[in-house]
Amino acid sequence: MLEVKIKGAIDQFEIDATFMTEAGTLTALFGRSGAGKTTIINMIAGLVKPRDGRIAIDSDVLFDSAHAIDQPPNKRGVGYIFQDNLLFPHLTVKGNLCYGQNLTPTADRYLDFDEMVELLGLKHLLSRRPSSLSGGEKKRVAVGRALLANPRALLMDEPLAGLDRARKDEILPFIEQIRQQVRLPIVYVSHDIDDVLRLSDQIALIDKGRTVLVGPAETVANHAEARLLLGQNNPSTIVSGTVISHDTTFGLTSLETQAGLIRVPGLKLPPGSPLRLRLNARNISIALSKPQDISVLNVLPGVIESIEKIDTSTVDVKIRLATQLTIDARITTLAHQNLNLAIGISVFALIKSVAVDRF
Repeated sequence: MLEVKIKGAIDQFEIDATFMTEAGTLTALFGRSGAGKTTIINMIAGLVKPRDGRIAIDSDVLFDSAHAIDQPPNKRGVGYIFQDNLLFPHLTVKGNLCYGQNLTPTADRYLDFDEMVELLGLKHLLSRRPSSLSGGEKKRVAVGRALLANPRALLMDEPLAGLDRARKDEILPFIEQIRQQVRLPIVYVSHDIDDVLRLSDQIALIDKGRTVLVGPAETVANHAEARLLLGQNNPSTIVSGTVISHDTTFGLTSLETQAGLIRVPGLKLPPGSPLRLRLNARNISIALSKPQDISVLNVLPGVIESIEKIDTSTVDVKIRLATQLTIDARITTLAHQNLNLAIGISVFALIKSVAVDRF
């Protein structure tokens, strides 16, 4: 377990961060650009010294101001993947990977070179130099080099920054596999909520250097504090779920979720696979009775919990579903008036399968 409780004055604000990350879990430090996320992981790595506090991996204390402990970066056993990769241009891919491995005494190595090459899909790239690699390939090499140093914790600073969506989609499965197979505490810095929701087990919400909220990813993402920080003008609800079956005839996947049974376009995931969904408020309609002869597949019963006027044309309606999860629906004021919606009445939330975002 990685334990962090640190304070320090940096530039225009005070760092005050507290969180813990278990082995095999990924904690995302999430917040706006300039919120202090990178400074926090630089403190964990030993590149920036906190004013006071404590950092430890299991029983090994890396920093403790009360006991004058401050291990240098090369003694902390922390792998760091930088935004800019920082590969050695004069070395081949194999040379870059071996550099990481050679930093660790043979007796302390728990990761096998060939297994890591296989995991990251690097075998066909070993003889090439960084200048000939794509952005996604360079990132995979940087990840491999950090892991082959056999760290006890892994820090990732905006590892997908600068990559287009296609390259991100190429890298994300590798990061997921690392979390599942390597079993390290991972701290992942990002201001991209989609990446965070796909990868993280826990989110630490960072604002002006402070951890303002720490908890399970769905809980933090749905919290009012997170929505305020994100400045979301299209509220959404994040739900966790599990694949339960596939309909190969119609190309659909059925999911058991916090919202109930939801069907989405077919996913290439085996039954039992966990995932997250985003239910966008603008994509949720409301009916007073269960509709017949309608194309929408997901019809969820619930009760109106609150109604908030957003502007002259729209209102937000909170619906507590039968599962006790509350979701948001954004509709027009005309629809609100025509349906005569009020707090406490029973309704049905209608969610198109093709409008559900999957992470």
